[in-house]
Formats: sequence, structure tokens, C-alpha cells
Amino acid sequence: MERSVESERPRSPIASIFHPSDFSEASEVAFAHALKLALKAKARLTIMHVDSDLSPEEAGRHWSDFPSVRTTLTRWGILPGAARRKEVEKLGVHVQKILASGSDPLGSILRHLEDYPPDLIVLATHQREGLARWMHKPVAEPLARRSGAMTLLLPPLGKGFVSRDDGTVTLKKILVPVDHTPHPQLALDKTASLARGLECDDTEFVLLHVGSQEKIPALDLPHGAGWTWKKIVRQGDVVERILQIGGDWDADLMVLTTEGHLDFLDALRGSTTERVLRGSHCPVLVVPARND
Repeated sequence: MERSVESERPRSPIASIFHPSDFSEASEVAFAHALKLALKAKARLTIMHVDSDLSPEEAGRHWSDFPSVRTTLTRWGILPGAARRKEVEKLGVHVQKILASGSDPLGSILRHLEDYPPDLIVLATHQREGLARWMHKPVAEPLARRSGAMTLLLPPLGKGFVSRDDGTVTLKKILVPVDHTPHPQLALDKTASLARGLECDDTEFVLLHVGSQEKIPALDLPHGAGWTWKKIVRQGDVVERILQIGGDWDADLMVLTTEGHLDFLDALRGSTTERVLRGSHCPVLVVPARND
């Protein structure tokens, strides 16, 4: 049985966001999402790029390749032209850019995350160069597993919910597949906190259960201004039904729950999350089922 609960449910604040970038166009889309979330949450945003054997000349060139926070905020109409760094800090956003040299980008990132665990990782997936070389290996998996953080993954094709051009947010349709194992309540709470933080009104949430009507888990449905909740039950292959509903409904975001202590791509059952990520044309938020 579901029941609506008011916003007194404890929120899960995002104090730190980590964004690994390969300076590609796909990473630019992920950067826009990371910056918007950091701006709304007044969070620390860390942007990290790893390259092998950087010479001083190459290092200088790569520093200029980092996405510009001030230029982006000026384009979004939040800062005036020629704003100084302190103007960004007045907005409550603290930005750190890390340029690391090494032959093992994944190892460099994981060592950083061990010392500075973030609340949210935002990255692009299935890229073809730079970070893509990592993504074809199990990089997203250890990043999410070792950090214990939520992970927002942006596909190279399809759409995001934050505009690179003006920073506007389009988060009207959120699809949440649900089952008993892992239990999705924490994911619902985290998603509601995200939507509230982005000031999303009139948002429709669809809870999709693939299986029998009797096995839908009991959930507390968070409340927000203009939010509506709809329950859909389907039969068949889990991945096929998730991608079908997400595509037909034109979802702005999918939210998947993982067993936090298991491999990142073992979410729901088997390789469900991996297959959903491969086929999704909208961002996917992966939430560990428990906080270890």
C-alpha cells in the first residue's frame, strides 16, 4: 500500500558533487547538469581530468580545456559578463578543478574519491575517446561502488534535463522501476529531494513494476507541489519493459536502485542496470539501496 507523505521526510542534502571529464561534448552536457545541481544545492563541485605524462606545455593547454563555470553562468544569465571568481562563490558554489597525470585514470580517480567521497557523481557514458576508453572497461562500476554515492549518468544520445544553453530544467517525467529487492524507498526519497532542489513542480512520477500486481512493494510517496504518482504493472522481460515505457512515455529521467554492497551493474537483478544504461536515451540516476 502506498501513502503520500509531506515534505517532513528527512532530505538527503547534496554537499559535494564530483564530475570526471574528458573535455568531450558529452562531458559538456554532464558538466551542465553537475553545475546546475551544485548551484541549486550550494555544493562543492569538483571537476577532474586525468591524462598520461603531461608536459608543462600540455598541462597549460589542458587547464584551458576545462569547462568554464563563469562563462556558463554568464550564458545562463546568472552572472554578469567578466564576473570574477568571488562572484561564483557568492552564489554558494565552490569549484575545484583537478588536472592529474598518470597512466591509470581510474586509479587516480578512485584514490581521490577515497580521500574525498562525494554525495553525487555526474558523468557521461559510452563516449568514444578520453573517458570513453575507461567507460568500455568497468570504470563507472567501481566509481559508484567504491564511492558509495549516487551516480547520475548522461547518455551520449538523446536528451538531458538541464539545458547547456540557458540552464533551464525540464524534469517533468520521472520513471522509477520498483521491486522488493532491492527496495526502492531510499531511491524515491533521494529522487524527491533532487526534484525539490531543482524546484520542479507539476512533475509526474511513474512507478513501474514488472511482475505480478501482488508483489508491488509498499512505498511512502513523497509530496511536492503539483506532483502526481502513477503505478504501472507490466509482464515480460524487465529491461525491455523499462526501456519501452521510458521511450514511449518520453521520460526525462530514470531512477534505478542498486544493491549498494554489490557491483554497480548488478542493480535490480543480474545485469539489468547495465542493459538499461546501454539502451536508455535519457539520464539515469543510480541510487544505492543502502548507505554503507
